[in-house]
Amino acid sequence: MQRTNTLELLDSDAGSPRDIQASLQDLCRLNRWFGGVATTHSMVERVVAATGTKHLSLLEVAAGFGEAPRTTAKRLARRGVVLDFVLLDRAPSHLPTRSRAVVADALALPFRDAAFDLVSCNLFAHHLDPLQLVHFVRDALRVSRRAVLINDLIRHPLHLALVYAGFPLMRTYISRVDGLASVRRAYVPDEMRRILSSAFPSEKAPRLEISRHYLFRMAVILWKEPSPDRLVRPEPTGDRPML
Repeated sequence: MQRTNTLELLDSDAGSPRDIQASLQDLCRLNRWFGGVATTHSMVERVVAATGTKHLSLLEVAAGFGEAPRTTAKRLARRGVVLDFVLLDRAPSHLPTRSRAVVADALALPFRDAAFDLVSCNLFAHHLDPLQLVHFVRDALRVSRRAVLINDLIRHPLHLALVYAGFPLMRTYISRVDGLASVRRAYVPDEMRRILSSAFPSEKAPRLEISRHYLFRMAVILWKEPSPDRLVRPEPTGDRPML
């Protein structure tokens, strides 16, 4: 299945304000039910286990309602880990009213170097062509102190079929159109690895981890600090990533 870069309706806010809000709410529910929140949570847990930290700051880029970092913060708090997060989106109408939020372009992050421990995104990478993806990752690494986290879809014919099957769960035509477009323009892990590996000189390349998760989710971690040889390795759990 070849990648097809089809524009999504939410990219241009094509629809009524009511439909746009309903589509963003659909995204929250689908992230909770079908692996989006779990994938972000697993990556943040990986950072916590590898570094031993109990307090992290996180910038969520192209955040929308911010369901993934919000739920992850609640889960981590139950075991004494604090996740302070800031949401960034290009459209103020996409952001919740009761959150720390910034309206800005994700490809021109308006923050100083090393402003956050983590820079994270969920369902954003597939919106970018390879050159834009490289640009985003470089800028995100500049803004982060520890790592950049990318949570995205994996392109696959079965995944496309699952989106069709999920149409009854979506309350607006925007969600149905964009769901199909998202799978068609998503990357597969080998493509993601090749694009990100070519983005840096070998002597300056961040350590890259890519794993597959439940229902065609991909987790990408680009480590910045501390250096990889100083990371505390978590004990193996026996779990295996799932498609």
